Amino acid sequence: MKLSAVDLSPVPADGTATDAYANTVETARQAERLGFSRFWVAEHHNMADTLAGVSPEVLLGHLAGETDSIRLGSGAVLLNHYSPFKAAEWFGALDALAPGRIDAGLGRANGSPASDSALGTERHVENPDEDHAEKIEAVVNHLYDDYPDDHAYADLQIPRSSAETPVPWALGSSPSSAAIAGELGLPYCFAAFIRPQFAVHSFEEYREEFEPSRLAGSIDEPRGMVAVNAVCADTDEEAARLRAVVEASYKRMRRGEVGPRPSVEEAIDELGGVPEPTPATLDADEWPRSISGSPETLAGLLEQLADRVGVEEVMIQHVVGDHDDALRSHELLAEGVGISPRE
Repeated sequence: MKLSAVDLSPVPADGTATDAYANTVETARQAERLGFSRFWVAEHHNMADTLAGVSPEVLLGHLAGETDSIRLGSGAVLLNHYSPFKAAEWFGALDALAPGRIDAGLGRANGSPASDSALGTERHVENPDEDHAEKIEAVVNHLYDDYPDDHAYADLQIPRSSAETPVPWALGSSPSSAAIAGELGLPYCFAAFIRPQFAVHSFEEYREEFEPSRLAGSIDEPRGMVAVNAVCADTDEEAARLRAVVEASYKRMRRGEVGPRPSVEEAIDELGGVPEPTPATLDADEWPRSISGSPETLAGLLEQLADRVGVEEVMIQHVVGDHDDALRSHELLAEGVGISPRE
């Protein structure tokens, strides 16, 4: 199994965005040493007390200079906020900074009405799937300089390296995003930490709709990755204790509360106790929004979930109260899965 990571740049307690970005850099460097396949950063808006990851294109430029070989990408650039040409310019510039190791992760999401308005984003689109598919296609056409000669954009140029063109990935958490990825013939990453109940159906939809397309950058066969919220510790019980942070955070989100991430102790108090450890074997229809365990337990759980959707790569998203715990989680997880460190 291949292992990758997506980082949200969480703001530490009593810290600032500066601290959050420093932690992201350290996490990326560690992921490279441990042998993770790729390291992605996210885009969230109007959550400054909690998440500093608002501009993947900026943060990835910094990470390009702080790493040497790991693939870097966006999880995701939210295309409903931007013009495809500008997004393609970002990825082209990133490729020039980190030749041949950029993933162009493309998604969509609405935030609060105020943040969407400030971003100039139209919240009500007549055909949102069609609009999103057209934007993904436009980004790829710009990156690969693949517009027909008679197209108005045929002479537009994107600065980039002479290495491999940034690899486009379609991202989502629903069958509709999976269908778009399949119709465009692109790799697909499903966010199981958002809507795990749609994971199996979404990958079925992806494979059913998949066909190699005329789009530059399309692939010959379906290729997927599933993103899972997971935390690892020395024992199942300690890992469940760390998982309390994400469980409490989910409860707060359901109440519409946005604020600093709770500590482990605060989360346990809010939940009324330590969560039960994730069982080593999940029922066939069971897919928790977050899982935890020792290296052995978590490796087995990830294998079960990857097999369920037919992928060979899992991307880890973690919501852990302490940065050192998060680093230790990645270290133990790499050990449990058995990926090889980079020399």
